[in-house]
Amino acid sequence: MWGNRAPHITINFKKLYVYMNKEYYKKKIIDLRANIAKEKEAKKRDNERYAGLIKGTSSTSSKASYRKNKIDAAAAHDRRIEGWKNEIEHTKDALKRAK
Repeated sequence: MWGNRAPHITINFKKLYVYMNKEYYKKKIIDLRANIAKEKEAKKRDNERYAGLIKGTSSTSSKASYRKNKIDAAAAHDRRIEGWKNEIEHTKDALKRAK
């Protein structure tokens, strides 16, 4: 049909790149939201675990130590969640720039 020549195919790589970038950012936002949900579940499990430890011990010093550990663990979870929220905001900005 074309003889020895291949058919002429035009691919706009810039549009393809932008489309791929958009999909990448959309997937990244979904993954970050899933990470936040997992972290919230982990925080809930840790709080329940520490509550059981505090309730189950009779030593005052152990209770104080468990309370401190519970607060520290909750703060660590909150920091991770905030970090992922910030990453979502940065990703949304990048998605807007890609459009």
